[in-house]
Amino acid sequence: MPRALHRLARFAFRRPWRVLAAWAVLLAVVGVLLATQPRVIASSFTLRGTPSQEVLDAVTAELPQAGGAQGTLVFTADDGGRVDTPARAAAIAEAARRAADTGYAVDLEAKLAAARVTVRETVTTQVEAKVAESLTPQLTALADGLDRAASATNTPAPAGNTSALAGLSTRARALTSAEPHARVAGATALFAEVEALRNRAGGAGLSPAELGMPAGSVPRTPPDAAVAAAVDKAVEPILRDLDRLTSGTTPQGHPLIVDGRTLATVRVSADGRTAMLPLQLSASLTDLPDNALPEVLRVTGQAAAEAGLSRSASASLTPSKPPLGGHELIGLGVAVLVLLLTLGSFVAAGLPVLTAVLGVAIGVGGAFAMSSHFVMTSSTPALGLMIGLAVGIDYALFILHKHRTLVTREGLAPAEAIGRAVGSAGSAVVFAGLTVITALLGLLTLDISFVTTMAITAAVTVLLAVAISVTALPALLGLVGVRIAGSLRSPRVAAPDPARPPAHHPVATRWIGVVTRRPLLTILAVSLGLGVLALGATGLRLGMPDGGVAAAGSPQRVNYDATSAAFGPGANAPLVVAVRHTDASSFDTAALLSRQAELAGIEGVSTVRFMGANEGRTLAIYQVTPQAGPTDRATEALVHRLRGTTLTGVAPLGVTGLTAINIDLSEVLAAAIPVYLGVVVVLSLIILLIVFRSLLIPLVATGGFLLSIAATMGLVSLAFGTEGFGWLAGVDRTGPILSFLPIMATGILYGLAMDYQVFLASSMREAHVHGAPAREAVATGFRHASRVVVAAAAIMVSVFAGFVLGDDTTIRQFGFALSTGILLDAFLIRMALMPAVLHLAGERAWWLPRWLDRMVPRVDIEGDRLDHRDPLGGSPAHQPVSIA
Repeated sequence: MPRALHRLARFAFRRPWRVLAAWAVLLAVVGVLLATQPRVIASSFTLRGTPSQEVLDAVTAELPQAGGAQGTLVFTADDGGRVDTPARAAAIAEAARRAADTGYAVDLEAKLAAARVTVRETVTTQVEAKVAESLTPQLTALADGLDRAASATNTPAPAGNTSALAGLSTRARALTSAEPHARVAGATALFAEVEALRNRAGGAGLSPAELGMPAGSVPRTPPDAAVAAAVDKAVEPILRDLDRLTSGTTPQGHPLIVDGRTLATVRVSADGRTAMLPLQLSASLTDLPDNALPEVLRVTGQAAAEAGLSRSASASLTPSKPPLGGHELIGLGVAVLVLLLTLGSFVAAGLPVLTAVLGVAIGVGGAFAMSSHFVMTSSTPALGLMIGLAVGIDYALFILHKHRTLVTREGLAPAEAIGRAVGSAGSAVVFAGLTVITALLGLLTLDISFVTTMAITAAVTVLLAVAISVTALPALLGLVGVRIAGSLRSPRVAAPDPARPPAHHPVATRWIGVVTRRPLLTILAVSLGLGVLALGATGLRLGMPDGGVAAAGSPQRVNYDATSAAFGPGANAPLVVAVRHTDASSFDTAALLSRQAELAGIEGVSTVRFMGANEGRTLAIYQVTPQAGPTDRATEALVHRLRGTTLTGVAPLGVTGLTAINIDLSEVLAAAIPVYLGVVVVLSLIILLIVFRSLLIPLVATGGFLLSIAATMGLVSLAFGTEGFGWLAGVDRTGPILSFLPIMATGILYGLAMDYQVFLASSMREAHVHGAPAREAVATGFRHASRVVVAAAAIMVSVFAGFVLGDDTTIRQFGFALSTGILLDAFLIRMALMPAVLHLAGERAWWLPRWLDRMVPRVDIEGDRLDHRDPLGGSPAHQPVSIA
């Protein structure tokens, strides 16, 4: 590999425009895709194989209307007053109406009204059937009497009565076979006409009996009036039960009253200062147009503002967008300063930034262009940007520093210097990059859609950083020439002085002296210090951050806090419970109320509200509001308690909803952490064994990484999950740690840690191979490589720390974890613990059993073979090439 990279770098140096044109074409392709392809930020994801996802799939299959995105809108008065005054109540009702008028939101109040109409229609049908059945013998008897009266020859009926009686008889007989509704309506009209005829007959001196209408043949109460009275009597308790089902067992607050009309779906707090409007979109956000949610929020906010109200949406109804706000530039600015101090010229300092930005533009831009084909959350681009900038600058720095050293200290021609720099330092960059990529792609085994997209995006960004470092960077160096050597005034390069030993920074000399003077004390201090920090990881509580830990003043935070204060923290954590009846015949209001009461009696439940049922009357959906918030351990326990509850006559309960999905996600990822760590450990031991051909170095490097990652998670838990320590990360409220943070941070930090391990340990190994005693080689190698490693680590920490200054909780936690992890691993493990252990071990640090030495393949990632001959016929190296 070193020779191939040597040839590639020299080609790029001598033909810079060709190489840069190729990258420009790729960048242009990404630009075209961005301009022509839709950019989709997913607000939901599928968690295959989990109980909550299985229940959600079943519910949406049988009740498609339940599949729309759901959340709440909270209304508060700008002056702190009541929201249920006539004008403000009307404004809230208007906001609900305008939301429904967009066509993107479901009119829940209309649905509830329609349900009440359906109940009345159903009861009316049943009552009409019974009344119609009772009318049949009456109509038959009336028809028989009318026939007898019409056919009697001695009836002294006035002219025309005979034909009238015959007509009434025919209609009466026809009604006996009519549909219930038609029979009731027809009988009502018929009885009215019969009554009118009887009145006329009475005026003519004829008795009803003589007309075939004896007493009782016509009921006193018209059939339609009887139906109406019976319906009213039957519907009243049913609607009362329906109200009990839909309002909940112990509803918080009271419904909103608007112009004497009750809006049952809008709840007003007991003090009247907060109103909560549930909002359900007509489909999932990914299935709606991009402007759907913003339009709904716009019209509702406008209606609220007109009455002096503020409207805030819950986190589930907040438009997803990449959480980039410019704070990243602070970290980038610090990185540029470190580059300037390390490389000594503005041109040199600008090249790593330029190449890193190129890689990020292609990688993150490409991810955006393909986002309609994958589940990409709002955090994915920010994570790709974070990692792409950090590794892109670091990888370029390693190569650039080596190139500059070869030019200024060894007097190599720029073309040969860049070839050797890429062949040596570039080989280590390729190795380190592939290590990061392998660790990231290992996350694909979790089979979680959004984690897969994150891992692939980050891996592709790292791959681009590697490729650009070994191709575009040499091409750019070919354009700027020897100015990169550090002096912009003179293009001359000073001749090397072989007698002059390489200069070492005094700080590095003093540091390695302190570390190795008392190695046991160093090992003990580092181990105990990181061990104490790692204790915090024992209380690591995983979850998905909710609106409660969003930035202060953001709509999500305002909504969460107002909801918790007015209706209890559980109102932010609704659970959807699916109750499947095994017997459809028992599916009635009484059964639904009974199930509701049973659910309400479960420990940890605040209120239970009926949401709907399928057409087959076998599946009932309830909304269960916990007593605790969405990330509280009590809510997690309630989810498991519900799943373990057995109700008579129903299948095992299914629990879903955003809160349950997040709980399942956290449990899946928590269970995967030990397995993933095991894979990382085995991978690390094998790779480092091959690279350094030593038993001790892989063990120290891997054990040190485990210690640093545990300490990192301890600090993350302390800063984001422990009350009183939020100042460490600048957060005003603590909460759970992002469920996929530990496993993703482990993969990323492992790859980055191996960067510094390779650069430092290979420099020590080189000194030892070239004759230095083992302990002296540790100090010599450290002094030689520490400057660039310190610069690289400082750049990483700066870039990652810049993201901690943002408002997005997810990115803040990632930025804090990665910056802290690099800080601990680079400075305490790689530059303190490892040198101390190697110094203490002496020659045994490089020992490898002969039988194992014969089995382990030999891999040259340090460019040693470039020392023996120049594959392109250039000048030989003046001295062995190290990668630092």
